[in-house]
Amino acid sequence: MFFMYRFDDVINRRHTLSVKWDDTERVFGVKDALPMWVADMDFPAPPAVIEALHKRVKHGIFGYTVIPDSLKEAVQHWLQTRHQWDIDRSWLVFSTGVVPALATAIEAFSEEGDRVVVFTPVYPPLFQLVRQHRRMLVTSPLQLKETRYEIDWEDFTEKIQGAKLLLLCSPHNPGGRVWTKEELEKIGELCMEHDVIVISDEIHADLTFPPNKHVPFASIRPEFAEKSITCMAPTKTFNLAGLQAAAAIIANESLRRQFRKVQQRQGFFTLNTFAVVGTEAAYRHGGEWLDALLAYLQENIDCVSSYIQTHLPALRIIRPEATYLVWIDCRHLGLTEQQLKQLLLEKGKIAVEFGSKFGEEGKGFIRMNVACPRQTLKEALHRLSIALQ
Repeated sequence: MFFMYRFDDVINRRHTLSVKWDDTERVFGVKDALPMWVADMDFPAPPAVIEALHKRVKHGIFGYTVIPDSLKEAVQHWLQTRHQWDIDRSWLVFSTGVVPALATAIEAFSEEGDRVVVFTPVYPPLFQLVRQHRRMLVTSPLQLKETRYEIDWEDFTEKIQGAKLLLLCSPHNPGGRVWTKEELEKIGELCMEHDVIVISDEIHADLTFPPNKHVPFASIRPEFAEKSITCMAPTKTFNLAGLQAAAAIIANESLRRQFRKVQQRQGFFTLNTFAVVGTEAAYRHGGEWLDALLAYLQENIDCVSSYIQTHLPALRIIRPEATYLVWIDCRHLGLTEQQLKQLLLEKGKIAVEFGSKFGEEGKGFIRMNVACPRQTLKEALHRLSIALQ
C-alpha cells in the first residue's frame, strides 16, 4: 500500500516556491541544511485530489467560485464517519486557513485587554495572534511526566478565572498529546463555570494514531458546542496547505453571525476554486490514502525512536499520539539553545524548529517533522548524529 501511494518516493521540491525547501537558507542563515521544520509533508496529495484538480484545470476558466452544498456534505460526512460527530451543515463557515479562522474568532469574541488562556509549550501563532490583537496572553504550562504532557489542573483552574477565551490546541502541538474525553470534559466544565468561550484548533485531528482517539471538543455535550468554535482543515491531513482551505464549525447561531460579521469586515468572500475542488475530493475519496499515511508515519516515528535510543541516548523522544511532529528533549546535553542551533545547523546541516519558539517551557527541545520518505528521514537522523556526537 505504501508503494501504491508513493510515500517512499523522494520528490525534488526545490524551485517550487516551497517555504520548507526554498526558504530554509533565508530563515536559518545556512546553506544546504536539510529542512525538517515546516509542518507540511514531502508526499504527493491523494491521487483523487490530483485528478480532481487536473480536471478543473483542463476547463481553463477560473472565475469567482461559490461554495457548493456538495462540499458541505463532504465535510459533514467526514466528521460523522471519522470522528462520530454529527453536525448541521449550517454550522460550517469556511476560511482560508485555521490561523485566519483563529484570528477572526479572537477579534469576534473578545476585546482589547481581555485575558486569553493557552496551554504551553504551544504552536507559536497562538501566542502571536493574542498579542497582535492586544489581548492579555495567559499561559498555563503543561507538565511533562516522563514522556507525556499532562494538564496542571490547579494552575489551569486559577488561570481560567476572569478569562474571555481559551485557545485549545487539540491534538496538542508540540508534544502530540491527544486529549482524552475526560480531560476535555473537565476543561469544558471549568470554561462553562467561568463563562469562557473555547476556540479549539483541531487541525491535526485526522492525524491521530490508534489506539488513541480524537474527540472533537464540541461533540461532547450540547452546551460545549454552544460555547465553542472548532477550527479544522484538510491541509495537514492531505498535504494541501497551498490550497488554503479551512472551516470553522459554530453551532451557536449568534456566535456564527458574529464570526461572519468579522469576516465581512476583513473582506473575506469565498474560497478559491482549487480549494473547493481539492477539499471536496480529499474528504470524499481520501480515507484509504490517509489510513496508509498513518501507518507509514507510525513506522517513521518508530525509526526515530529506535535511532535515538541506540545512537543518541542523551536525547529523549516525546512520542506523539497524533501529528507527524516529533518533540525531542535535548536538555540533558547541557547546551544552550544557541549552542544547539550552531551544532545542528553548521555541523549537522539539519534545520528543525527550536523549542523557545513554542514558549518558555519549550527551551531545550527541538521539533522535527518526520512526514517524509524513509530515505530522507534516515539522512536527517544521520545528520543529527553528526551534529551531536
